[in-house]
Amino acid sequence: MSRRESTPEIRRSSIWSDLLVISFFAALLLGALNVEAEWRAPLKTTAPIDLSPSVLPLYALYSLTRSWLAYGLSLIFTILIASWAFYDLRARRLILPALDVLQSIPVLGFLPGLVLALVGVFPHSNIGLEIACIVMIFTGQVWNMAFSYYDSLQGVPAEHRNLARLYDFSGWQRFWRVELPFGTQSLVYNSMVSMAGGWFFLSITEAFQLGDQDFRLPGIGSYMSVAIAQGNVSAQIYGVIAMGIIIISVDRLIWWPLVRWSKKFNLDDFAGSANSDSGSGRLGLWMARSATLRQLGLAWEKTTDALLRRRHPPHSNETQASSSQPRPALGRWLANLAFAALLGLGGYAVVRLGLLIAKLNFLDWCEIAAGTGYTTLRVFAALAFSVLWAVPVGVWLGLNPVYSRRLQPFIQFAASFPAPMIYPWILALVGMIGGTLGWGAIPLIVLGTQWYVLFNVVSAASSIPHDVRSCAAIMGLSGVRRWTRYLLPAIAPGLVTGCITAAGGAWNATIVAEYVRSGTSLVQTTGLGAYISRATNAGDYPQLAAGVVVMAVLVVLINRLVWKKLQSIANDRCRFS
Repeated sequence: MSRRESTPEIRRSSIWSDLLVISFFAALLLGALNVEAEWRAPLKTTAPIDLSPSVLPLYALYSLTRSWLAYGLSLIFTILIASWAFYDLRARRLILPALDVLQSIPVLGFLPGLVLALVGVFPHSNIGLEIACIVMIFTGQVWNMAFSYYDSLQGVPAEHRNLARLYDFSGWQRFWRVELPFGTQSLVYNSMVSMAGGWFFLSITEAFQLGDQDFRLPGIGSYMSVAIAQGNVSAQIYGVIAMGIIIISVDRLIWWPLVRWSKKFNLDDFAGSANSDSGSGRLGLWMARSATLRQLGLAWEKTTDALLRRRHPPHSNETQASSSQPRPALGRWLANLAFAALLGLGGYAVVRLGLLIAKLNFLDWCEIAAGTGYTTLRVFAALAFSVLWAVPVGVWLGLNPVYSRRLQPFIQFAASFPAPMIYPWILALVGMIGGTLGWGAIPLIVLGTQWYVLFNVVSAASSIPHDVRSCAAIMGLSGVRRWTRYLLPAIAPGLVTGCITAAGGAWNATIVAEYVRSGTSLVQTTGLGAYISRATNAGDYPQLAAGVVVMAVLVVLINRLVWKKLQSIANDRCRFS
């Protein structure tokens, strides 16, 4: 009854909905034209940044465009690389360690070669700087997404894969109908925190110094960077307000509708276990009345149906015969070519880094060793604090969708806000209580690492099947036994994945947490992150290369010796599938 009565109401066309949709696409077009004009503008390595509030809408458009282009690149990279690593054992042995290494390289480690190369390719326009900025934001987003999607591929139930083989699904059909639906919820949650990771370094990626060269691109990040450098408090406040408006708008219009939609893919044997917030919401119901959107939706459905249409009936003799035939060799040839290209690029990078590092002397290595020790202690302290608060809060939010819906805007705002923008204010508070950056860097690192743990735990807790929750309630588990026998094992795969990406984010955050500029003053402490930041600002490439390599090697060793073993245990013993 309710379905028959509500469907016509939902589907009734509304001229206002159509006008809103058309206005939205018109605004996208105008914004794209504006961004395109900025990209074609003549190259200015020290572009002037206007600190008046009137330019913030335009700067917000530029920053949003870079962030979403980087996210689109991250999503494509995630699906391709994670799928390749999952299905190709030989490639997996190279790809997973390579992702470990790349995740451990700080943003500044990619900066010199990338910027100089792209500026050299596009010497007369901003295209090179814009692409470099997008790629650097990409490096702050993609690794968490890649690891989470690979983890989802490992967790696809065996019966789902058996059905895909039974119906002779092609690779595209298997991806679209089995793997992507299973990994959607985790991918959405990790996309949110990855976008936050990209924004975390916005003030660095849009305005950075490389030796005597000062590169700037107009955007919210460069606006805040210049405001902090000039000590302009009013401009800093305007920038914080503008960033807050952007984050809340993106969360309400994009991420929260995606979170609600992703819950439809949650595996559950109980029909009554659907989350109470899995409906479309007011905005979704209102937009469903747009005839324009319905036509676009129908066109998309026809496109996907054409891609997924089977060539043969599921059980025909022709299908069975074709399934026994060897697959075309083109895919294998392309995989071998890509594998060889990765090996070649890796070998070239190792040789170049070796030549740079060979220029360092004994005192340089002593400084690196001391800084590495201090930074390691700060990273593990920040990670321990993040786990202590994010696990109970994440489990509570994951098991209580009503509170999750209410708190989502505040959590997403805190996670997405570029914390380096307020580092000078936090540092001032640390100084007021008599602290120094030596230990004050720990809360600064926490601001860049805690959200990886929280979002992965929320995703894992919300995916616990209803029958498991019911069994725990029937058994009367409470207190310590409830955590050790039920909750911690249930969230273990997501928690370990969150800790891996959080640790990588913590190491990356040290480059800004141990080296803080506030107006004309510079506050720094002994640490590997500060060492890398100093080398970047001075344009000392041998020191920069050595610092990046030491950080990468240390992170990879910790991942191999600690995190990967924990992840293997969690996947083997704690998967519901």
